[in-house]
Amino acid sequence: MTATREAVTEILAGIALPGGGTLVSRDLIRALSVDGGVVRFVIEAESADQARALAPVQAAAEAALKALPGITSVQVVMTAHGPAAKVAPKPAGPVVRSSGAGGEPPSLKIGGHPTPQQGGPQKLSGIDRIIAIGSGKGGVGKSTVSSNLAVALAKQGRRVGLLDADIYGPSQARMMGVSKRPSSVDGKIIEPVVAHGVTMMSMGLLLKEGEAVVWRGPMLMGAIQQLLSQVAWGELDILLIDLPPGTGDVQLSLSQRVQLTGALVVSTPQDVALIDALKAIDMFNKLKTPILGLIENMSSYICPNCGHEAHIFGHGGVPAEAQRLNIPFLGELPLALDVRVAGDAGAPIATGDGPLAEAYDRLARRLIDGNMA
Repeated sequence: MTATREAVTEILAGIALPGGGTLVSRDLIRALSVDGGVVRFVIEAESADQARALAPVQAAAEAALKALPGITSVQVVMTAHGPAAKVAPKPAGPVVRSSGAGGEPPSLKIGGHPTPQQGGPQKLSGIDRIIAIGSGKGGVGKSTVSSNLAVALAKQGRRVGLLDADIYGPSQARMMGVSKRPSSVDGKIIEPVVAHGVTMMSMGLLLKEGEAVVWRGPMLMGAIQQLLSQVAWGELDILLIDLPPGTGDVQLSLSQRVQLTGALVVSTPQDVALIDALKAIDMFNKLKTPILGLIENMSSYICPNCGHEAHIFGHGGVPAEAQRLNIPFLGELPLALDVRVAGDAGAPIATGDGPLAEAYDRLARRLIDGNMA
């Protein structure tokens, strides 16, 4: 019998830590691999002191895994990401400055290790529903769908928030036409910005133009935690979270931190995109996040000169998969130059009228009817 990664993760999720939580719930496991009967992983402590305190936990994890059928060897490395003593370091990431007057303004550093959280995923105060928008791969228009859906929901009277969780490649600041840097009055809470009736926050608002974020996973997850819990979102009917492509750290950290109402998966019709969309669906299923619907983007192209409709990327692949998987299909969105131009100009096409805006209005209405009625 060969041990699986899921079985190993389940064992580690049962290893309790001093002060509460487990190795998995407190997100201390890195580089987990299961190669035949050999299990390898890293326990990444926050400090040398914590690493010493976790020595019995390491021993317990090794013993529990060796008892798992199919395991022949367990190789565990304990590391400490930070120093034992607290020092006053140079900010590791972007800094949000206060807008208050007088004296040196307080600042809020973005990035760094997430703080431990006990009790599993939490609700965010004042927010009724949190919906993640994901895709298995880049280039399918997920961020364009996110911004336009947020605007369409706001047009229909909903109090909407939009979080750009693509830390490495944030785009929502540009798409929503926002350049104002957010402020922090007390150095703890970030004041978000409002555009087109949507309360929004993006790492792009904290970076200089062209500046790259070069972080390892722990800092990435720390930033996600801050953008969720240290932003003054206010009272919202729905918070949309524009995820980065793929099935990595951000998606896992998000599901461990907050109670997600569900997820939307965006794909284009062609087989290559659908292969990766199915991986995103499988990821959300493993994270026990309900799939609220699939969206087919770039479904058709209508020539502005002759009116001919062409299906450049194929057609119907996403609704067929939705039917096969018994997942709601929320609609088709066209491939149109005006959508791209509007996004680049910072005025999503959904802010206006016409057939393209109506496509997003229908998408918003189906989401409301299915999940927000």
